[in-house]
Amino acid sequence: MCLPSRAEGRAPCYNLTMPILDARTFEFFSRSAEQTRRLGGRLGMLLNVGDLVCLSGDLGSGKTTLVQGMAQGWGSLDPVSSPTFILVNEYRRADGACLFHLDAYRLTNVEEAEELDFERMLECGVLVVEWPEHIQPALPAECLWVSLRYVEEEQRHLLFQSRGTRYDALLNEFRQKVVRV
Repeated sequence: MCLPSRAEGRAPCYNLTMPILDARTFEFFSRSAEQTRRLGGRLGMLLNVGDLVCLSGDLGSGKTTLVQGMAQGWGSLDPVSSPTFILVNEYRRADGACLFHLDAYRLTNVEEAEELDFERMLECGVLVVEWPEHIQPALPAECLWVSLRYVEEEQRHLLFQSRGTRYDALLNEFRQKVVRV
């Protein structure tokens, strides 16, 4: 959409559909599953025991593909698969820490989520939650929230939002690794 410039009488173009991003937000358009995995790998390298990453998006938006990269970058010894029917997959690292991959899609209430003992998971490793909106009241408020959206067959839109001081620092470091600024 173009807005007219009163001073010059011509119409400069402005993209009014682009969100205005701030220091707590990072937007990325992935052009392939492999690029999504590489992006996840860069994030995985930065994760620490106690970190919570929430992945929100429809079926086919790339959540599990992103986790595959995160686990690889984090140093997982185990292959990644979707935990849809298992609920929680654990991926081990050589130092004994775990990356917990939770699929909350089938959880029907917060009480079911609380029975999974998130505190123990966060004490032993990283917790990555798919479909976090299903159990949000049971999750810590501070996290890295990633919204994924299907755009086309090989394209995904990812919006990373930090929620809390630790995640502000994580997002800043991640942004630097991705765009190399």
